[in-house]
Amino acid sequence: MHGHPKTRSPSTLDLPPPFSLVTLREIGDAFAHAQAIAPEAGAATLVHVGRFDLSEFAVVLEPDEPLVSARRAFHVCMVALYDALLAHAPPERPIEIRWPDAIHVDSGLVGGGRMAWPAGTADSEVPDWLVFGASVRLVSLGREEAGLRPLATALEEEGFDDLGSGRLVESFARHLMLALDAWRAGELATVTRQYLDRLRLEKGAIASLSREGDLLVRWRGKPEADRHALADALATPSWLDPATGGPRA
Repeated sequence: MHGHPKTRSPSTLDLPPPFSLVTLREIGDAFAHAQAIAPEAGAATLVHVGRFDLSEFAVVLEPDEPLVSARRAFHVCMVALYDALLAHAPPERPIEIRWPDAIHVDSGLVGGGRMAWPAGTADSEVPDWLVFGASVRLVSLGREEAGLRPLATALEEEGFDDLGSGRLVESFARHLMLALDAWRAGELATVTRQYLDRLRLEKGAIASLSREGDLLVRWRGKPEADRHALADALATPSWLDPATGGPRA
């Protein structure tokens, strides 16, 4: 696998090599734009939308294995997103992933990730590109008072002081490079274990990931594991509000 803050312009993001930045205005769609330019722009192109209320970005990846296993890049990117948030979280503020794509802070939804690949690519084919997109709510713009939306929250409400979109994207890029380096070094199992460690599971569940990236949940006394297909789950992001293009309120 190859892989807007309050105080400065989004065009000044400090991204590690080899990332190249594409900045869109507030009305832009990072996920769609990254897919549109992926064939020409290539790996490590990072598209960022300059907004103060939402951190919205997407990154282009170029896998070197068939889609059926390359989709595991989604777990890698979710670990990077989680770790980027954790690096700026208040002490002991719980953050968790809910299968497969949603990020919750103190049980409130803040956003999540999604993934796309070229239409018509068979599982047995190496896709020309993958695009991982993420949206994280920084501040709540609705009229509701904090606490009246128990299922949703924003980073500002949870004490992530001064974590603008740009800083989150910078942190994500650094953590993604570390995770992709581990994959290249043959340590993908370590990264997927980190994903599982961050995943909310029912008490007593023993979880693992298949080579296809599916979630396998075993229960004591039950011979067969419950299988949750990653490809099916990615088809409809659980956290996304189709009307707004952002996280559900």
